[in-house]
Amino acid sequence: MAAADPRRSGRTAAAQVLVRAAAPSGSPAMTLSMPTHRAAALLATLVLLLVSLASQAAELRARVDRQQLTMDEIVELTLESDDPTLFGRPDLAPLQEQFEVLDTRLLTRPADSGEASGLSTRLVIGLQPRQAGTLRIPPLQIGEARSQAIELDVAEATPAPADGAAAPVFLDARLDQASVYVQAQAILTLRVYHSIPLYDDSRLAPLEMTDARVEPLGAQHTYETLIDGVRHGVIEMRYALFPLQSGELKIPALQFSATAPDGNGGAQPFAPRSGHAVQLSSPELTLQVRPKPAAYPADAPWLPARVLTLSEHWSPKTDKVRVGDSLTRSLLLRAEGLSSAQLPVLDMQVQEQWLRRYPEQPRLSNRDGAHGVIGSREEISALVPITAGRIELPALEVVWWNTVEDRLMHSRLPAHRLEVEGNPVLAVDTPTVLPSTAQEAEQLLWPWQLATAVLALTTLLGFSLWWRARRLPAVIRAAASGPSPRTLLDDLRRACQSNDPHTTRQALDAWARQQPETLADLAARYVPLSDALDGLNGALYSASGHSWQGDELWQAVGSLPVANRSDSTPAPSGSLPPLYPR
Repeated sequence: MAAADPRRSGRTAAAQVLVRAAAPSGSPAMTLSMPTHRAAALLATLVLLLVSLASQAAELRARVDRQQLTMDEIVELTLESDDPTLFGRPDLAPLQEQFEVLDTRLLTRPADSGEASGLSTRLVIGLQPRQAGTLRIPPLQIGEARSQAIELDVAEATPAPADGAAAPVFLDARLDQASVYVQAQAILTLRVYHSIPLYDDSRLAPLEMTDARVEPLGAQHTYETLIDGVRHGVIEMRYALFPLQSGELKIPALQFSATAPDGNGGAQPFAPRSGHAVQLSSPELTLQVRPKPAAYPADAPWLPARVLTLSEHWSPKTDKVRVGDSLTRSLLLRAEGLSSAQLPVLDMQVQEQWLRRYPEQPRLSNRDGAHGVIGSREEISALVPITAGRIELPALEVVWWNTVEDRLMHSRLPAHRLEVEGNPVLAVDTPTVLPSTAQEAEQLLWPWQLATAVLALTTLLGFSLWWRARRLPAVIRAAASGPSPRTLLDDLRRACQSNDPHTTRQALDAWARQQPETLADLAARYVPLSDALDGLNGALYSASGHSWQGDELWQAVGSLPVANRSDSTPAPSGSLPPLYPR
């Protein structure tokens, strides 16, 4: 293809790359045209993708079931790959120098990716160390895949217990040391050895002690070992013991129970599960607990540990800061052989006139190590300088007792110096408002004086009223509402003068309800009132009621003694004479 003349066309013709795609037989080839630089970038991306997929597919991972063991124990090395096309047996000759290869097993299971067709291949190799020390499992290779190297810490072989070693199942309990200091760590290891298979219902009773604090070290661990040329399975549990007082500490026996299959129980995989019970007890042990040494400072917290380290971290890492900047200081105290609850509070002394300290909650953590519990305590504080100048943070020291070397030791952080510079951002010119003269001060003061005087007067007035109210008698209960006895008596007089028996009867009943005695009692004691009432009743309940005269009833009521009435009877008007003439 000829290129056009740039002087004639005014632009350069781009070179074209033809990419021919494969097509079925009898079909025309498909051609794709694109610029050269784009095609090169695409090809490079495809090559990198293929190389990445090939490296991922050829990945070979190596791991062991544990990294601390003894010479008589067996460690399992597992080689695993997710590539289904990777198969074969690696060259195990590099392992022969430091290990004895016992057996190999090839296992296939579904891959962790969740794909239905994905499979993961594992090769399990049983190894027994030939010597003690730090041994190295070299990289192994299958095809183009290569595993990483692994280091093991191998100790001398542990002598098997003399009692019961020939039994198919026996139990062993051992302490890592015969005596420890009070509150120091002692490691108890319990191992169940079995040369016959056991069902998965094995159970070890928990360790409970009142004179010591017990912390399990990790979960139950299983592995294999050789005893007199016989392979035994091992079930191992480790405990960290912290005695609470000096003297002799008794470690009780622990009960182990399991079920062992019968002689023909494992021959048929789908046969009913049958077996016999196995019950064992561990031996009782005695631990000597020593008191705190006399050389240890009396005012320092007791810290018996194998190793204790004190470190700090600053963020940001600088010695020059400005006023108002925030610094984060992290103090980490880590002890091997102590739990985090036993570690003391780190006394970070800060001069309040130079720094503001904002501490966080301490972070406590425990983890299991090769030599027991490793406790750590981390204290994080934010420090904010408030004044420019040189700030000296004092040194920090922790006293502890080395249980390995049996001597007093000190872990120390040196003093730290901060150079604090002024911060122009925080220098805000805010004039202080102060009264310039005494007159202005007095003008600001008189409202407060007036309010205080008003408050004092109202308080004095309220107290005077309260004191006067205390001297007055109790308030007399108000009389019942309704017409007064004098009004009722006037109503009765007018009714009697009108000679109306019905009105007179209503007025008489209203007047009688306010008397100390009932109307019947008054009529029973006074004959004139009784006769007048008989006449009134006769007029009410007979046909001759219209000729009734009320003068007799009014005179009878007026003749009642004053002691039997609740009112002062007025002198009757008209033709009736007064009842009690003076």
